[in-house]
Amino acid sequence: MDPIIVAHRGASKYAPENTIPSFKLAWEQDADAIEGDFYLTKDGEIACIHDKDTKRVSGVKKVVEDTTLEELHKLDVGAWFGEEWKGTLIPTISEVFATIPDGKKIYVEIKSGSEILPRLFEEVAKAGLKKNQVIVISFDKEVIRNLKRKDPGIKAFWLSDFKRDKFSGRIEPSFNSVVDVLRQTGSDGFSSIHKLIDDSFIKEILSEGFEYHVWTVDDPETARRFKKLGAKSITTNLPGYIKKSLTGQKDTPGKN
Repeated sequence: MDPIIVAHRGASKYAPENTIPSFKLAWEQDADAIEGDFYLTKDGEIACIHDKDTKRVSGVKKVVEDTTLEELHKLDVGAWFGEEWKGTLIPTISEVFATIPDGKKIYVEIKSGSEILPRLFEEVAKAGLKKNQVIVISFDKEVIRNLKRKDPGIKAFWLSDFKRDKFSGRIEPSFNSVVDVLRQTGSDGFSSIHKLIDDSFIKEILSEGFEYHVWTVDDPETARRFKKLGAKSITTNLPGYIKKSLTGQKDTPGKN
């Protein structure tokens, strides 16, 4: 079975990340799911943006959690990417949810702490999404733990990258520490960067009964490797290109 192809911050190679144009382009490229990053604003709204402040994508530095949605909506987060995107705004989670076609999914990466969860549950209910359409991901173990306690029906995956210790040469986190986190938090699976993870690590994760997911993969050879290893989803900046490459269709990277 082919892995789900998840559009990383939308089709973010070709449109400004975490914006409605980027998500709509991902759907046009037949992505199975989109992935977006979400913070709770000062006034209790949920905004879609990756960084803790707005400097990189708007040129103006405002810490998202200390700023109201009205203030955030005064910022242009498209012009940095190209003139054609000028005037693009930071979307709310409800605006992102509204783009999701029937049968498609969203990977909600929570950047705030667990205080965002009550509002997230409200927004999911208001959007009328089925629980199997929403997957929560986070680097924060407590976010995963608290989400699964409050609503075990929503899938949640713990995120981690890998680093090699320059003195010992060991790669961290270790398999045992990952499994410990997954068990303690009630996670449904593990989602990792594609670098520094070996085949046996993934096979052992699966053998423990957890799902495995990978990010951010933009080349077909790496995508095929993780498909073969049993990854349930592959997150990519090039959803159309990677999806076609896995189904044997010839294609080159591009907007379509």
